[in-house]
Amino acid sequence: MITLLTYAPAFGQSSPSPFCLKAEWLLNLSSQQWQREDLKDPRKMPHAKLPAIKVDDRIIPDSDNIRVYLEEHGAQFDKGMSDMDKATARAFIRMAEEHMYFHLVMDRWGNDAVWPMVRDTYFDMIPKIVRGVITNRIRKAALQGLHGQGTGRLSEEERMARIEPDFAAISARLWQGAYLFEDAPTAADASVGAVLASIRAAPADTALSRRVSQDQQLSAYADRCIAALG
Repeated sequence: MITLLTYAPAFGQSSPSPFCLKAEWLLNLSSQQWQREDLKDPRKMPHAKLPAIKVDDRIIPDSDNIRVYLEEHGAQFDKGMSDMDKATARAFIRMAEEHMYFHLVMDRWGNDAVWPMVRDTYFDMIPKIVRGVITNRIRKAALQGLHGQGTGRLSEEERMARIEPDFAAISARLWQGAYLFEDAPTAADASVGAVLASIRAAPADTALSRRVSQDQQLSAYADRCIAALG
């Protein structure tokens, strides 16, 4: 049986990580038998990140690699889609995972109102007496990474303007149906829906979380993904 190595439930979701959500949802879509194992410290994983799956004595890291493994074992996440829709789906996945995701990370790690709840959720295994000192160093490194990536250089107003076209693109696709490409969820929904749901599930109210939660179309779509895939 496949074992999904993932972060424990948090912020009202089965995992605080959109990539762990994506892996869970792809496993459900694949109809494979699987179980979960919650981890706190991913440093022993091949990429020092979660999610990963364990199959016999083999560990497969990264949600993209998990998708490849499942497709090699019979999953058809994009069954019935045209080549054009498959190409567009790939672009939507990359938009969510390589752009929207960094806005989510900045919202959690860079927002002083959110960070204490993120710190005490992600790092509750560290004794409180030293948690602040240790996690401040971790936070500083994460924010330096976001600055290098570019998102960390933007003001909140600039970030909201930068991500708005992504929300508009998702909304435009959703005028055609309940999901992005079909009447049933596909791999693109496992990625895009997971990022939207994670943005909405901020542990404290933020401009970014409000943008999704107050958008009836985007919020209803996130709910449909959770209901169908979770």
